Amino acid sequence: MPGLIPFFTDPVNILSMVVGFLVFATLVTLLGSVGGGAKLEGRMKAVAVRREELKRRSRQAIAAQGQGPGGLRHTDEGFKKRVVEQLNLTKLLEDPKVADKMAQAGYRGPKPLTTFYFFRFSMPFVFLAIAAFYLFIFNDFGLPFMTRVTAVMAAAVAGFYAPNIFLANRIAKRRTSIMQAFPDALDLLLICVEAGMSIEAAIQKVGQEIGGSSIDLAEELTLLSAELSYLPDRRMAYEGLAKRTNHPGVKSVATAMTQAETYGTPLGAALRTMAKENRELRLSAAEKKAAALPAKLTVPMILFFLPVLFIVILTPAIISIQDTMAKGG
Repeated sequence: MPGLIPFFTDPVNILSMVVGFLVFATLVTLLGSVGGGAKLEGRMKAVAVRREELKRRSRQAIAAQGQGPGGLRHTDEGFKKRVVEQLNLTKLLEDPKVADKMAQAGYRGPKPLTTFYFFRFSMPFVFLAIAAFYLFIFNDFGLPFMTRVTAVMAAAVAGFYAPNIFLANRIAKRRTSIMQAFPDALDLLLICVEAGMSIEAAIQKVGQEIGGSSIDLAEELTLLSAELSYLPDRRMAYEGLAKRTNHPGVKSVATAMTQAETYGTPLGAALRTMAKENRELRLSAAEKKAAALPAKLTVPMILFFLPVLFIVILTPAIISIQDTMAKGG
């Protein structure tokens, strides 16, 4: 134990562990794409359970039902649920938008919401304990007492916002995945509708085919198909899709499909126009990223490329000068 304390307090070792963790996370992210088929199958199974739940709720005509075993809205019983209820965290940390954010991140049902409130309550204490244990026991880095106390308080504040940051990153990642494949899904949907398929069958078919490009979009389309079949108003299904994605392109498509259902306008023409607009949105987003690339590459080029370039160019000249001076001497 005494030998471990200097090891964990050495800044070089800390930096090495951080770099190792980042490399491990990169490898996990790259290898995660290999199991995309299994992930798609699991999500489609979850959506099928949701479909059966909607069917049962429709047959029983009870809007608040949906606690079947294995369903997406199963009863949440456990340690986290008891902590949230006993401390009344839903009122203490009440956020009117958190339910919509959880849906946008792909988390449905009461259990993810309970988990979010639990971690938002517990993470400040976890971060505070880790920071206090490290700064006051392992290594104080020569900092004054009040500076260490301030650092511990800052860690607690970071722990309070950590669940929100994680949720925002998950929402952004999921929205990007959906919007990258959404124009292609609209093209496939247009083909299916013009071939004579009903909108429910077309959405279900596109949801099955688009899974290779975006699992999240396939999940949303399959869920939309289930809601179109069992919700009392089809407009609610389209509005639910727009709310879960929270993207202007999807909202415009949902509005167009709602108007086509309400006023009997040709759905094919609306889908063709929406597909073109979403392709333009995807192209403009790519152009925006390309335009921002030179500014983002400035610092890496100064730190990494230019020194290596100077070494490659100047080293032969320096060696040649040294050889000339050695021969002259």
